[in-house]
Amino acid sequence: MTFGNAVGFQTLVKREIYRTMAVINQVVWPPIITTVLYVLVFGVALGSRIPQIQGVSYAAYLVPGLIMLQVIDATYSEVSSSVFQGRFMNSIQELLIAPLSAVEIVAGYVIASILRAWLIAALVLAAGAVLAHVLPTDWPLFFLVTALVATLFCGLGIVFGLFAEKFDHIAVLTTFVITPLVFVGGVFTSTRLMPPLLREASLFNPMFYMIGALRYAFTPVGDVPLPVALGVLCALTAIALGAALRLTAIGYKLRV
Repeated sequence: MTFGNAVGFQTLVKREIYRTMAVINQVVWPPIITTVLYVLVFGVALGSRIPQIQGVSYAAYLVPGLIMLQVIDATYSEVSSSVFQGRFMNSIQELLIAPLSAVEIVAGYVIASILRAWLIAALVLAAGAVLAHVLPTDWPLFFLVTALVATLFCGLGIVFGLFAEKFDHIAVLTTFVITPLVFVGGVFTSTRLMPPLLREASLFNPMFYMIGALRYAFTPVGDVPLPVALGVLCALTAIALGAALRLTAIGYKLRV
């Protein structure tokens, strides 16, 4: 596997960005509207009745979790649908004859996913800043964590986009895994406030570490040490990226 087709790589990145802009009403604006509603209902209305969590207001505690929620959902859904649609319409063949190596194909999706994630995170953050007056105190960590999470779910999106036989199969991971784990992973409350059994179970929830890592960009305290959260996130990202590279390299359901 080589990395030498710069033109093809850049074209793939541009195509994915253009694809996002073409469906902006499905990809970009819904996260913003959802975030505004979450902040208004949970952060402003209910937050006024909730004492501070780990030394910060409830609204400030809520915003990082909402950013992670939207980044995860947008990254996975966009990449998985792009790969599956390419297979379904046979436009994926264009990547195979470009020629682009497996590394270039996966890297193209990853770079586009990171840019998309930063865009969505910035918009959600802007909404949080206006409504909850919250901004990161550690910007490098903010960009690093969002990039790692985007890479992780880009890898998963490629894998499930290749495995899927119909669009319903793409939604399986979102409906039965991602959404439930995100909602119990510390988006709306600290796991320290949960019953002991759920608190222990959260240690096996990968979303718990992603949300916890991003929250350190906003507050100096968290439910899990930052090195542990980043270590788990990096390990999961490597596994997902490795699986995506392997399936792409062998042409799994790409060459028909």
